Amino acid sequence: MSDPATPPDLASIFEDVHRYRLTRRIAEGGMGTVYEAVQHGVEGFEKKVAIKTILPTYNGRPEFLRLFIGEAKLVADLVHENICQVYHLGRLNDAYFIALEYVEGINLAQFIDDHLDLGDPLPIELGSFICSRICRALDYAHAKRGPDGRPLGIVHRDISPTNVLLNFEGVVKLTDFGVAKAFRLMEQDEGRVLMGKVRYMSPEQAGYGATDARSDVFSLGVVMYELLTGHCLFHAEADQVVEQIQTMAIPDPRHFRPDMPDELARVLLRSLGRRPLERYQSAGEMGYDLEYYMYHDRFGPTNLSLGGYLKERFLGAKPESLRTRPAEEMETWVKRSEGGTSAPSSPTRPRRDRGLSQPD
Repeated sequence: MSDPATPPDLASIFEDVHRYRLTRRIAEGGMGTVYEAVQHGVEGFEKKVAIKTILPTYNGRPEFLRLFIGEAKLVADLVHENICQVYHLGRLNDAYFIALEYVEGINLAQFIDDHLDLGDPLPIELGSFICSRICRALDYAHAKRGPDGRPLGIVHRDISPTNVLLNFEGVVKLTDFGVAKAFRLMEQDEGRVLMGKVRYMSPEQAGYGATDARSDVFSLGVVMYELLTGHCLFHAEADQVVEQIQTMAIPDPRHFRPDMPDELARVLLRSLGRRPLERYQSAGEMGYDLEYYMYHDRFGPTNLSLGGYLKERFLGAKPESLRTRPAEEMETWVKRSEGGTSAPSSPTRPRRDRGLSQPD
């Protein structure tokens, strides 16, 4: 039976037309909704999947439909352990949907928030491992070539804690390529449109500048800073956060985590170089340094150790028991440089660093 949060008419149409039975709503964001569903086939075949839909408000807006369709086409050929797989792009009347890999686990925002809410220190070694796997996903995507052998020039442009999934087997999955850019696959709009979650943008992205793989490295650095310190790096109100990204001095993460090894702090700070030439030139280079830190002198974390930690802490927890970040806090901006679609307003985000030491 469908969850009450799933509209009955939508559930029945999906089951009849596409042989997907929606079972519950997983999440709803500023532009779409994600459902857990079961795909049915012949002879009793069943497979659990996720169904991503676009909100009715945006169905008639070509710029949002373009992003939604472009994500499905792009990710269909990105086959990697650390990237959430897309199975199907479908259309129901005038509404599009994407069927994608269902990840049994939590997202990185829930991982961070649960530790902070309970006053538990965020595990540095596992945090480093998670970031190294995001590096692997990004390095693969950045290097992806099309059928003609030419680089696609993929840039994710929306690296954030809610777009990183952790399954209970310890596999890290990067998802939501909805605002990614790729040559010849998705329209180029840099200089005219600002897209992504603003608190995790690189300086060049926030300034309507051209982005490349190094922009995703900076965004990953912002996520890594939050994951290891519990501190949201750019925390001003929406109207001021862009200025923070472009001008604020980056606090040494050891102010918040004195137990952070110097070698790891150097990796983190290098990823946050304000100018692209000052940071890692590729996600693979950053991932190499993270893996060298974790494994060069000891047996470091693995999928198995992360999975065991997640199962012990989260397996069996009801979804409603895990805090969900406010939609306006994690909403993706689609903002034009001159008029047009405006960015959502958002209140000042609380600095979520309870239980951690503060800088002087």
